[in-house]
Amino acid sequence: MDWMNVVIEYGRIILFALITLIVGLIVIKFIVRIVGKQLERSKLDESLKPFLQSLVSAILKILLLISVVNILGYPTASFVAVIGAAGLAIGLAFQGSLANLAGGVLLLTVRPFRVGDYIEGAGYNGTVKAIQILYTELITPDNKVIFIPNGNLSNAGIVNYSVNSTRRVDFKFGVGYEADTKHVIQTLESVVHSHQAILQDPEPFIRLSAHGDSAVEYTVRVWVNAEDYWDVHFDILEQVKTRFDQENISIPYPQMDVHVTNE
Repeated sequence: MDWMNVVIEYGRIILFALITLIVGLIVIKFIVRIVGKQLERSKLDESLKPFLQSLVSAILKILLLISVVNILGYPTASFVAVIGAAGLAIGLAFQGSLANLAGGVLLLTVRPFRVGDYIEGAGYNGTVKAIQILYTELITPDNKVIFIPNGNLSNAGIVNYSVNSTRRVDFKFGVGYEADTKHVIQTLESVVHSHQAILQDPEPFIRLSAHGDSAVEYTVRVWVNAEDYWDVHFDILEQVKTRFDQENISIPYPQMDVHVTNE
């Protein structure tokens, strides 16, 4: 009977499609497992590895689904068009999240900073606590937690203060015009060279740098280990003020001389 032949034929197609689906899922699972092992051996960030593994799995399953639909006799072109349209609609609806996702992949791949680095970016600064797929978590010096969307962070300039082991600390000190230049420089040199955390190579820089409206400006630049930056910054400010007082070197306030003439 013709209808029996049709049933048998469709039964064979459905059975073949079912076998293809089952075998395909097994093969995909095997491939994803291999990819996972390769990712574990790679130097990629730990947060990126499960995402890439899931992405490979999703792509392979979509390809398998298209193959099964083709076996069943449905036009794959229409099916692909539906998937594409759905993908476009989802992309438009979640374009902000997708931008963050792309930014997260970029940050985890290029790695302009790592967990524990002190960075400045997207208008914020702090120590990196975690780099997630969508957000980067910062802890500010006053212990606030900031979640920055990776899309914003990856498209902004990033300053990483922890990449190099040393940093330069810059100071500017205003001194009264009546102070002897040689005496001021010697006093600053004494303060700088007495601080144990300041490196002598590169050599500290101490020079008169500007003639201001009410003060002579001296620039001091010293190199320190990165972890000593703030200790040296505050120590030198305090010690210079103390030594200037001891040496009777004035730190003038902004002032204006007014000359009155009688006509």
